Amino acid sequence: MENREIRIQIARAGAVLLLGAYATIASFGVPVEAWGRQEKPSAAQDNPAQEHDMEHMQHGSHDEGFMQGGMHHAVAKGVTLDAKMDAATHTITLREGPIALPAHTSHMKMPQPPDVYWTIPIDGWLLAYSPKLVDANGNAVPGTVLHHTAFWNTNRADFLCPNKEEHIFGAGGEMTNWMQVPGYGYRVEKGDKIRIETMVHNPTETSYESVYLEVRIPYQEAGGDAGTVVKSYYPAWMDAKSCGNSGYNLPAGRSEKTGTVTVKYSGVLLGVGGHMHDYAKEIVLRDTTRNEEVATLEARVDEQGHLVSMPTVTFFDRGGYKFTAGDILKIDATYDNPTGKVLRDGAMGIVVGYFVPSDDAAMAGLRRNAEPASAKTGE
Repeated sequence: MENREIRIQIARAGAVLLLGAYATIASFGVPVEAWGRQEKPSAAQDNPAQEHDMEHMQHGSHDEGFMQGGMHHAVAKGVTLDAKMDAATHTITLREGPIALPAHTSHMKMPQPPDVYWTIPIDGWLLAYSPKLVDANGNAVPGTVLHHTAFWNTNRADFLCPNKEEHIFGAGGEMTNWMQVPGYGYRVEKGDKIRIETMVHNPTETSYESVYLEVRIPYQEAGGDAGTVVKSYYPAWMDAKSCGNSGYNLPAGRSEKTGTVTVKYSGVLLGVGGHMHDYAKEIVLRDTTRNEEVATLEARVDEQGHLVSMPTVTFFDRGGYKFTAGDILKIDATYDNPTGKVLRDGAMGIVVGYFVPSDDAAMAGLRRNAEPASAKTGE
């Protein structure tokens, strides 16, 4: 009965999402045709996707600088996090900054924001994420200056890789909207600490004095609207580096990186997208236990091989893609590097999706109650 109810709810959510997808996707330059069971790669954002480590990078908060992804960076001064909650619209807006971005500055030379922390103010669900960059006057700043941002729930372990914090949201220069799936949300508890890790650069000819990252997050409180039922999903990050650091050196020529993860809980995958870097060809997700291909995501690149976009694949028409506890997933990331040299930390291969467990109570063991040692900002 539980599985049948999940299938029905996913089918309904899929119908609503597909009907309403065009307006949201089109605003970011992605055609509605990209949302289907076997989609072609989606069209580009205003700027090609930038390299961004979707993995847990090590940050510090020392005045003289800090380590990120094994690399030393100067720290940007005066960066804070402001959180505003609008009870009338059930929306939380996070604002991180200000950040100065001189023109023609790589991420290695740019002073980087230290991690900031957001304390969750509700018991309930986060429903979607809409990122944008603005200046001090509210004018739009091009997304290409965002190398990456990543949100991590320090109070929860990842359900596929429990050695990591739960990675709940990420964005790069493409500034992709994470749309709401009707009837579903990410469950949070009041007091949870979300670590926000952001890296910037500025490859453009324009300098920006005070840039802010804003993320708009609609929410649903537990026990709120009568009759509103929200099922919990869990972010699924399936990586060609398995449960290690996502970045790896990209050899010259054609190459393939393969990783595996074991699913520890039964449930369904609502859909998937992908994250790769320049010179990407494709990333394939397989369920080796069932000897089935789950999805093939072909990268869209320009004439120079720069990554433009990755497609999405949804499983609404079949009630979600079913996983059984113990299934082994294989992730194969393929690149073709024409530069004739090894590109240090030049590649990643990640399939990202939403997982709905058959028994949500079984996920309770993922909670971590200890607060992060450096949770000092954005309280």
